[in-house]
Amino acid sequence: MYDLAPFKIDLKGLHEGLTTFEFKLTDAYFEAIEAPDVERGALDVTLSISRKDSFFELVFHIEGQVIVPCDLCLDDMQQPVACDERLVAKFGEEYSEEDDLVTVCEDEGILDVAWFVYEFIVLNIPIRHVHAPGKCNPAMMKVLDELSATRSGEADDCDDVDSRWEALKKLNIKE
Repeated sequence: MYDLAPFKIDLKGLHEGLTTFEFKLTDAYFEAIEAPDVERGALDVTLSISRKDSFFELVFHIEGQVIVPCDLCLDDMQQPVACDERLVAKFGEEYSEEDDLVTVCEDEGILDVAWFVYEFIVLNIPIRHVHAPGKCNPAMMKVLDELSATRSGEADDCDDVDSRWEALKKLNIKE
């Protein structure tokens, strides 16, 4: 079981200046966080926290790859992820999140960054993920081609056109 405790940063215990943390994310991390969109991957995370009084600037550098299903053939594929993200944290009366500002309860002083890291990873995965040309599962691509040809063949057989549009087809506009 993956230990998420290192992701709980004690902001009260940090000294003025820069502090750096490093995390290695594996499949166990995604399982432990119960990630809905990404379940596997191997990434390195470097978190640099700069403290100035009661304000904290958190800079995340995330690099590695996640395993996601290909949108075409549904086989697993490796999707590279590389990003730099920033958060600002401050102490307050109760915990809240607004855009890139996190208010941490001053009595507790602990900021759990495990979910932030996951969100940054997911936000940096392209919306469409497909294998490189020619790398998709050939059996699935054959089925897709057959289904696509069948569907387009059915559309060609349907010559019933609304009569209002039929009149427009007869118009031949010449300039």
